[in-house]
Amino acid sequence: MTEILGVSLTEWIGYAASLFVLLSFLMRNIVTLRSVNIIGCSFFVVYGVLLNSWPIIITNLAIAGVNFYYLFINKRKKPASEA
Repeated sequence: MTEILGVSLTEWIGYAASLFVLLSFLMRNIVTLRSVNIIGCSFFVVYGVLLNSWPIIITNLAIAGVNFYYLFINKRKKPASEA
């Protein structure tokens, strides 16, 4: 695998994933938080695939799915009081 500064590309992807997840926790706006977290989770899924690690893949797909649900699907549903 290709190395950059003595670090494998797989590890760089893991670092990028960690950075985006960390950044998401610094966000005040929930939409931004969920969007940045989806990016981090996506990097973690790629990282998990490169490592052939199902726990990493499954967990981050689930977290990304929850974020996607609250960003796009749940947003379309209106509470009964607003109907």
